[in-house]
Amino acid sequence: MRKTIQGGLRLSQEIEDLLVARNLRGMAKIKTVLQPGYCLRAAKLLSSCRGTVLIGTGFPVDNTFETDGPAGAISLYQALERIGVEPIIVCGAPVSHALINDYRVIELANGADAQKEGRHTAIETLEQFQPSLVISIERPGQAHDGGYYNMRGELISLNTACFDPFMELANCPTIAIGDGGNEIGMGNVHNALRDLNIVPAATLCDELIVADVSNWGGHALVALLGWLRQTDLLADFDNQGTLQYLSERGCVDGVTRLSTLTEDSLPATAGSGMISQLRHLTGFLSHDDLLQQMA
Repeated sequence: MRKTIQGGLRLSQEIEDLLVARNLRGMAKIKTVLQPGYCLRAAKLLSSCRGTVLIGTGFPVDNTFETDGPAGAISLYQALERIGVEPIIVCGAPVSHALINDYRVIELANGADAQKEGRHTAIETLEQFQPSLVISIERPGQAHDGGYYNMRGELISLNTACFDPFMELANCPTIAIGDGGNEIGMGNVHNALRDLNIVPAATLCDELIVADVSNWGGHALVALLGWLRQTDLLADFDNQGTLQYLSERGCVDGVTRLSTLTEDSLPATAGSGMISQLRHLTGFLSHDDLLQQMA
């Protein structure tokens, strides 16, 4: 049987290794302090969802947002819709303005009162929708001093909407995906982040996924959700097209800060290749087709 406990754990570990193989920002080391099988455990949480799932995303860069995060959120959104769940993306402007015509969106406030307003919105939203799962993908996480910081250590609190209370107040499981240590969920591995040149986030989650690019962590969960459901949920995801969609709405690369079809300075083909490898590992893409797509 493909879905034995041992086989599932082995598959999850293969995917966990793949996600940090480039080790762009030290996540290969962080992976070693997580209990193996975290990707599969998180995918099982997705598979058991009913009703509403809240997906927080959007990392501010200058006066806009970065491609990493929203693309993975869209991947998760589309997969959850296919299994009969109602996903809602929770984010601040300008991400909310970019997505609201095509996706269900709840907008968070930016600015000086963002943390107070974020808590108020979290209380109201959690009460209204009673979500079965809350996911954060590439969302800035509050540091121990209460501030938000980017990968360069710059304070970005005034440009950052506050999603942390959704994770802290939820009466349901929470999943966080990050790639650098300053994102929501990284409080789970706070001690392991000391050697990284960042201001680490302190916000916790139930299951943390680390990846070289946070979008890829989202795709990994979709791949494993498909494996559990025996459905290739990544087959129709258009990575290039999704990055184009986001770029047309003003997003930039989070590393270069340029308006390009890239994720953390990597070309769209790198993300498409990751998706192909995930589909291969989960049994939906043959070895020959994988080689052809990676060529």
